[in-house]
Amino acid sequence: MQVFVRDNNVEQALRVLKKKLQREGVFREIKRARFYEKPSEKTAREKSEAIRRARKLARKQAIREGLIPAPVKKTNDRRPTRTLPSVAPTSAVS
Repeated sequence: MQVFVRDNNVEQALRVLKKKLQREGVFREIKRARFYEKPSEKTAREKSEAIRRARKLARKQAIREGLIPAPVKKTNDRRPTRTLPSVAPTSAVS
């Protein structure tokens, strides 16, 4: 895994790295490996994860086929949008 540091901004690179690790499931694996997991618990967990994946796949396919409506995306009100300075057209005065 590779993260680029731009303009010596290490904090931003760390945030990007943490997000990538989170998406890959590295933190879940580390947490799971902390303690011994009984084989029966492991099979139950894997079975429930497989069921969750199958439901997610079926839901996405039903959305694609139009059988159920797509979820409404939430607007991100936490981060304001960047506004560019408006440049008023200058009129030529004669």
